Amino acid sequence: MIPLAVAPIGKEMTIAKIITDTKTKRHLENLGILVGGEVSSMADSAGNLILKIKEGRLAINKELAMKIYVN
Repeated sequence: MIPLAVAPIGKEMTIAKIITDTKTKRHLENLGILVGGEVSSMADSAGNLILKIKEGRLAINKELAMKIYVN
């Protein structure tokens, strides 16, 4: 299990754990970032991580990406 921020770019991974407060976790779930869900990093741009989740794209900062663990 590794943080999403250091996961290889372009490889689809499964979200294993999200370590954050309840409000932030609920917000991430509304965006489609769920434990057991598939996610892949598309690019690392200016301290932000561009993610592909289902059919959409999303940018999150590296601080938050360090709290999302993937397999």
